[in-house]
Amino acid sequence: MSARSTASGSPTVRLGLRENWPQFALLVATNAFVGGMVGLERTVVPLLGANVFRITSTTIIVSFIVTFGVVKAFSNLVSGHLADAYGRKHMLVFGWLVGLPVPFMLAWGPSWGWVVAANALLGINQGFAWSMTVIMKVDLVGPKSRGLAVGLNEFAGYLAVGVTAFLTGYIAEHYGLRPAPFYLGIAFAALGLGFSALLVRETGQHVGLEISRHAETAEAVNFGQIFRRFGCEVTVVEALDERR
Repeated sequence: MSARSTASGSPTVRLGLRENWPQFALLVATNAFVGGMVGLERTVVPLLGANVFRITSTTIIVSFIVTFGVVKAFSNLVSGHLADAYGRKHMLVFGWLVGLPVPFMLAWGPSWGWVVAANALLGINQGFAWSMTVIMKVDLVGPKSRGLAVGLNEFAGYLAVGVTAFLTGYIAEHYGLRPAPFYLGIAFAALGLGFSALLVRETGQHVGLEISRHAETAEAVNFGQIFRRFGCEVTVVEALDERR
């Protein structure tokens, strides 16, 4: 792999999984913590609604899933754009800062509203932290190993979801629904934030190196342009349908 040295004498920037394996491994571990935060509540939170807060409505109990999904969707929508504007690492740290209160709110929140609010924060955490680990891995490996990078990211994240869901269920069975199962979440959040802030490095220079290899660079497109183009395409399709 070709490389590029920075003007300040900082380490040479290289593309490739082998060349960047320490940072890649850190990002795999970081995404495992992100997945663990989701697994934290999959088993225990519905039981909290029924047994701790005495909620009888199934619709209300599953409201935490709806909140998580909607917030995560919008977080995913903006996270990539913000990463391009402000840096991948900044958005990764932001995701973990938002997620830090989640296990505390689940463990000691006095009402169901606290659980729903925790899931809103968890949606932001997932939308930013998970997305950044994917983007940063792809940045590091370059064009030849992107599929492998994404596969390893998803494997680590969802394996952690499953393992954590099992562990929280086991802990809840032996030590109660709160707060013991959520001690795992406190550890995940602390480690994820620590790794992201202190050990993970920005990968924007790797993107710059890859772009420099291409004679023609694709035009940058913002949200407004995307929606305008989509609207124009819909209008054209409708016009063609009317003519038929």
